[in-house]
Amino acid sequence: MNVPVCVIVGAGPGNGAAFARRFSDAGYRVALLARSQAALAALEKEIAGARAYVCDAADADALGYAFTRIREELGPAEVLIYNASTRQFGDIDATDPATFESAWRVNTYGCLAAVKAVLPDMRKTGAGNIVVIGATASWKGAADFVAFASAKAAQRSLAQSLARKLGPEGIHVAYVIIDAVVDMPASRRMFPDRQKELFAQPDDIAASVFFLTQQARSAWTFELDLRPFGEHW
Repeated sequence: MNVPVCVIVGAGPGNGAAFARRFSDAGYRVALLARSQAALAALEKEIAGARAYVCDAADADALGYAFTRIREELGPAEVLIYNASTRQFGDIDATDPATFESAWRVNTYGCLAAVKAVLPDMRKTGAGNIVVIGATASWKGAADFVAFASAKAAQRSLAQSLARKLGPEGIHVAYVIIDAVVDMPASRRMFPDRQKELFAQPDDIAASVFFLTQQARSAWTFELDLRPFGEHW
């Protein structure tokens, strides 16, 4: 029996690790892609059926090589979760062209390259799930989010174009907007007085993402907003 494969681009602590655990628990082989060898090694050891691939999402050639290895070692991807992102914040005065381009490359250019890598196999079977992890900034550009908001808006538009093209081919594309501070040690240090229930829990986010990949074709979700009750929106 073929074991399904889930590829996670941007498999770091927090959401990336939670995605890996959720799909592993459901019987998937999980490919973990990130730039940090140390972080990947820890996840690979922790999560059953996981395999690590060091890769920069902004490098299309590196992504292509990683996906070739994944196909050879694990099999074709049935699920792609694009979770790679940047944290390059600042207003127009603090944002230079190089920073702006870097945010676009990680969030949008890399997403396109990853989708192109899994698409041939998904088209062969007429099925597959592509879930892109976005942010509130894809909808509104705050003053201090010049590079990040522009990149996320482009990413959301890309995902919408993909959904319209690939849906008729049986490939489900979904965009998840996380409108929250995700509960991680770094976030807790930034917001030491915030109550736990005001953070979004990575395992709960992962459960929602997994649900998207199990939807029947007659009732697919394209865009899903996730936020705790206390988030202002």
